[in-house]
Amino acid sequence: MAHLEDQIREAGGPLALLRGGRSGAYPFPIRAEFTNWRDEQESWRTTAALMDLSHHMTDLTVEGPDCYRLLSELGANSFEGFGPMQAKQFIAVNHDGYMIGDCILFCLADHLVRIVGRPPALNWVQFHAETGGYDVTVRRDERTAQNPHGREFYRLQLQGPYAARIFEDVNGGPMPDIPFFTMGRFHIGKYEVTALNHRMSGFPGLEFFGPYADLDGIRDTLLEAGAPYGIRQIGGRAYASVATESGWIASTVPAVYSGESMKPYREWLGARSFEANLSTGGSFVPDRIDDYYVTPYDLGYGHILKFDHPFIGREPLERMRGRKHRRKAWLSWHRDDVARVYASMYEEGDRRFKYIETPAAFYSASQFDRVESDGRLIGLSTLCSYSSNVRGWISVCMIDADELGYGREVDLVWGEPNGGSANPTVERHAQTVIRATISRRPFASDKR
Repeated sequence: MAHLEDQIREAGGPLALLRGGRSGAYPFPIRAEFTNWRDEQESWRTTAALMDLSHHMTDLTVEGPDCYRLLSELGANSFEGFGPMQAKQFIAVNHDGYMIGDCILFCLADHLVRIVGRPPALNWVQFHAETGGYDVTVRRDERTAQNPHGREFYRLQLQGPYAARIFEDVNGGPMPDIPFFTMGRFHIGKYEVTALNHRMSGFPGLEFFGPYADLDGIRDTLLEAGAPYGIRQIGGRAYASVATESGWIASTVPAVYSGESMKPYREWLGARSFEANLSTGGSFVPDRIDDYYVTPYDLGYGHILKFDHPFIGREPLERMRGRKHRRKAWLSWHRDDVARVYASMYEEGDRRFKYIETPAAFYSASQFDRVESDGRLIGLSTLCSYSSNVRGWISVCMIDADELGYGREVDLVWGEPNGGSANPTVERHAQTVIRATISRRPFASDKR
């Protein structure tokens, strides 16, 4: 059976493999719009937004006496006090301290954890579970795009200013107290659900899950109860833009494609794995694959790293702590330059600029665009979306610490060099520059 290492060798190196990747943007296989994506975007800040997370993430269940030890020896965050009905953002790094991926751990019972997220961190856990001598069993529930048998669990999220009132209505009374990043149980009509308190959209709400067979009944109950509050179902187009507003940089390149220490893992990953089919795009084209890699510090995770336990990559990551890192921020794109890109669609041949898909403009699974000042590279722009909530284009970026200045105008290089890559999802086009302003948050009213 072919493996990732074979794919890299056949492509002529990891850069060639990823720049010509067979995948496009990360798929959200739900209905594109239930009403229209503009009103759907605004609902998580003005009324209530019902999001369906049942299809785009993979679940990996780990169970057994060594469950916590396995996760602790792979996770760069502390597991002190972790146990049933607790949740945790799991940070996995390679042997040199660079990000493999992050995901959410749901501890459903003692030594029983369901890991949910994009595949890279889950694959890393499964590799060690199967090869590291741990007394655990693992079971995968693949995302819908790779799962012809259907999902085990539904996963929904209701957030917005009126979410709490809707939850009380369907629960038939006051809600249980569920502290941040812990879980609790309540009722949605006749159905019992398990919920996690977190705020991906930046507004109060809960993510909740249960047997997939309950999905239609739960959704209908919420939509009926939420109608007086203006509840909206969120389609795939609006949902793809949530991460840009919240600032979660999910589109990193897992640091697995180079280094002898990672070779056994590359020989374990199959040719159909996420990593073997990942596509990269954008105006940033490095000379070596390692330049795509990021650290937890670059992503704003420095405050949750804990060096109170041994884990893979601990020593290099600890040495990085005192260095300067890129800082996460947002870019507000200048409207005249965006309009100029759309106007270029009238041009013949490759005089047009790279199309900006609305509302989410990322066209590869890991997209990095150059952020420059006077022609110097000072950072990278990642997820880029139009937000009806700010009535403009924004993107999440990582800026060199010495170059970060809120309110500073910079240049975003839009489009790929040499007219585009070998990726068939990228049309022939010309590069251009979009002016942008660095901001601390995309919304002036946000306090965090």
